[in-house]
Amino acid sequence: MEPQKSNNLIPIYCVTIIAAFVVVLIIPQLREVFKAVTTAHPYVLGFVKFALLATIGELFAIRLSTGMFTLPKGIIARMCVWGFLGAVLALLFKLYSNGVLAIMAMGLLPGGESKFLFALFSSCAMNCTFAPTMMVFHKLTDKTIDMKANGENLVSLKNVASKVDWPGLVGFTIAKTIPIFWIPAHTISFMLPGEYQIIMAAFLSIALGLILGIGANADKNKLTVK
Repeated sequence: MEPQKSNNLIPIYCVTIIAAFVVVLIIPQLREVFKAVTTAHPYVLGFVKFALLATIGELFAIRLSTGMFTLPKGIIARMCVWGFLGAVLALLFKLYSNGVLAIMAMGLLPGGESKFLFALFSSCAMNCTFAPTMMVFHKLTDKTIDMKANGENLVSLKNVASKVDWPGLVGFTIAKTIPIFWIPAHTISFMLPGEYQIIMAAFLSIALGLILGIGANADKNKLTVK
């Protein structure tokens, strides 16, 4: 079997997609259209943004892990998983922010009118409850896609879960990236106006794809060594 070669079209795709988003943000007329469409169709735009940008993060993770730009097997399925998570997050951003506002108004959390404490509480609530679930879900779907693509016949939940590097997932992806990166990053997101929260979340999805992609490739490298 011939060694896999780097696909030089992938970085062009990545740069083009990122540049397109940047252009939309820079040009006021396009930014207003983007905001209006996102407000009218939050789940559709959440799906599209994450399907594109989080996949870019995953492609960068492959480049860092292997030294080459290559497409992972099951790329369409992976993009659909990212899109689904983006649509869910479009709902949960509103759920957590409005929930924290209501709880602060009831006096059950301190802070009063503090935007920083509101943002910090919202970020902590989302990252300490939904984020671990999302990361486990992504890891399981990632393994399932890998196993299907490799032609494995037994793709049960038990078999998929047995192939996950749980110490790495819990010890690094959850225990380290959530307090060190995601809580501070989303605190900034929740402090921004609603339309800019959407934009920052879109670009943070690149980091999400990168972090989870590095974890996924670390798993594959361990399996290869064994």
